[in-house]
Amino acid sequence: MGDGRPPREHGDTLMNYLLLRDIHITCAILTGLGFLLRGVWMLRGSALLHHRLARTLPHVNDTLLLGSAVWMAARLGQYPLVTPWLTAKLAALLGYIVLGSIALKRGRDRRTRTLALLAALLCYGYILSVARSRTPFPFL
Repeated sequence: MGDGRPPREHGDTLMNYLLLRDIHITCAILTGLGFLLRGVWMLRGSALLHHRLARTLPHVNDTLLLGSAVWMAARLGQYPLVTPWLTAKLAALLGYIVLGSIALKRGRDRRTRTLALLAALLCYGYILSVARSRTPFPFL
């Protein structure tokens, strides 16, 4: 298969793929919205950033997001380091994770955290663009 298109079979196989894809897209949107919300809380110095749910739910969602990504990649026969656009998504994801950690937790001062937040959001936007266009250069 390997071309990134859904399975050609009809019935349960196609429905399973579409459900998996929809789960992945939903989790990706929730990840971005949740990160943006936590970023706003960080900028405002809100105690909500440290609430148990704000620390736990993103991990649950991101686990579903990653699991659905791995399952779809295996189902479609596309893998990072083989498929250029998936390699680009993986590299941007690693950047997003590091920058997000600096923005929400590890940044030494507000300026550093703010810059890391903006850079992480740019990575997130790039990831979405690559996913949509299936090219590592979606803006060209």
